Amino acid sequence: MPSEPHLVDIGRPADTIEAFLQSTTLIVNITSKDIDGFQWLLGKIEDSAIESVLFVSSTSVYPPDSGIVSEADGVESPHHPLVVIENLFRQSREFRTTVIRFGGLIGPGRHPGRFFRGGRTLRDPHAGVNLIHLDDCVAIVERIVSDGVWGETFNACADTHPSKREFYTQAASLAGAPALTFDGGSDGPSKLVDSGKLKRVLGYRFRHPDLMAIRFGESG
Repeated sequence: MPSEPHLVDIGRPADTIEAFLQSTTLIVNITSKDIDGFQWLLGKIEDSAIESVLFVSSTSVYPPDSGIVSEADGVESPHHPLVVIENLFRQSREFRTTVIRFGGLIGPGRHPGRFFRGGRTLRDPHAGVNLIHLDDCVAIVERIVSDGVWGETFNACADTHPSKREFYTQAASLAGAPALTFDGGSDGPSKLVDSGKLKRVLGYRFRHPDLMAIRFGESG
């Protein structure tokens, strides 16, 4: 039997989402950083039957020059909107929360060779990329929910971190896109997101661990 669709816009909150929250588990995957909107949503969840929330966040919470970074390092800014929103969910006593910080999404409809328009110069070509394929995103979410792994924070990025120059040059070639232009950049530290905890706790093996080995089709 197909599920009934519901439109939930946290930027324009309404009082009629109770039917949507008729579940014990909720996956929150909203690109908004509207703290007030999330506070409204949080109140609705707390008044519902929801027992567990999987909140999808982003590795953008880590500074770009943080080097190899894990969930335990504490280098994310407490004032970053996503960190504030993560904490709103973690601090609720009405349900359990796991936060997953995904890297940049690639996969169907997200061909990295088409990320940049012609004429744009990419900065910091020596910096490593932090990306994850859609196949892994879906599999990781399924594993957390099916295994009931709550009260955790996980990073989720592919195992390899090729440089921007190496990865996006190949991706543009695979997409048949014009060659990219890079600036001189610097040799300073970049951000390399460590997903070791995810693999240890979940026993997870990435379906696309090597970014340079992915061969994208026409749609990504």
